[in-house]
Amino acid sequence: MAHLTLGIETSCDETAASILEDGRRVRSSVVASQDLLHAPYGGIVPELASRRHVEAIWPVVQEALTRAKVSVGDLDGIAATAGPGLIGSLLVGLCFGKALAFARNIPLVGVNHLEGHLYAALLDHEGLSFPFTGLVASGGHTHLYLATAPGDYRLLGRTRDDAAGEAFDKVAKFLGLGYPGGPLIEEWARKGDPNAVRFPRSVPPQGSFDFSFSGLKTAVVNYVKAAGGRRQEAVDSTPSPPRSTLHAVHDPTFVANICAGFQEAVVDVLVRVSVAAAKASVSSRLILAGGVACNGRLRSKLAERAVEHGIQVYYPTPSLCTDNAAMIAAAGYPRLLRGERAPLSLNADADLALGPA
Repeated sequence: MAHLTLGIETSCDETAASILEDGRRVRSSVVASQDLLHAPYGGIVPELASRRHVEAIWPVVQEALTRAKVSVGDLDGIAATAGPGLIGSLLVGLCFGKALAFARNIPLVGVNHLEGHLYAALLDHEGLSFPFTGLVASGGHTHLYLATAPGDYRLLGRTRDDAAGEAFDKVAKFLGLGYPGGPLIEEWARKGDPNAVRFPRSVPPQGSFDFSFSGLKTAVVNYVKAAGGRRQEAVDSTPSPPRSTLHAVHDPTFVANICAGFQEAVVDVLVRVSVAAAKASVSSRLILAGGVACNGRLRSKLAERAVEHGIQVYYPTPSLCTDNAAMIAAAGYPRLLRGERAPLSLNADADLALGPA
């Protein structure tokens, strides 16, 4: 008999629910985006995000059940994101999961959001298994892990300042391109020359697999300002509606070249460090996950470099790269099978770590 798991994900600004069959087959996956809500501010406003989660969580779960053609009584387990993320957002999904589990006597487990991203690739690649090296690159995280078995993870490296996706968003905001920044910068970069402006790369010393993107972001800002473009608010200021757009001031080719050069710098660092980590690993398999994994230039360059070093690269389809609940259900499924149960006292943790450092 099939095991049905309800996944719930509200770690940031996406309200998501999914029904997963036997830990692999996605029966339904529903995501309510908040992009339009936060776009005027050039970034996520935490209070607005959590309030929208409260409004959307039950309709999204109902829609997931409807699409999967099941009812709450058919569920064998619930997996809800417990962290890391925005604390207000996390609490909405986790509290909903605990309430539903208590009311209907359904087993519940809390799932680490980063572990969910790693499991997203397992959903798309049936033959993929542990061990592997995993790069999770998103708006809030840029982490490298060695995953030796389900639930067994070791942190190899992480960003020391801005996450890769965060850098995309901040540069896009400074340029006045809009939000979310990743897809917009990639679109502009296709029209530009990645060699027209060579921005600095922060490459860690040998033996380290850490990242840093804050200096790159600052280099872009300084270059554009030196060329005569200036936003009225600082990149790191409190989110407020954009008041000017640099792409309206400058020649479009200038903006396209800035985007192409910036994207190339981010991609170059991510590829170099993750390939080096995979080469030093016990496995030749490398997983690319998280929202930044949707970037076409990153996918192509990583695949090209991996072939040179005999590394196999796997990444989920775009719908499973960005925040979704299918990945949370997939990560929770083996825990449920092992008999793990989360107490009703389980609390959200905005800084929840995945495995020992």
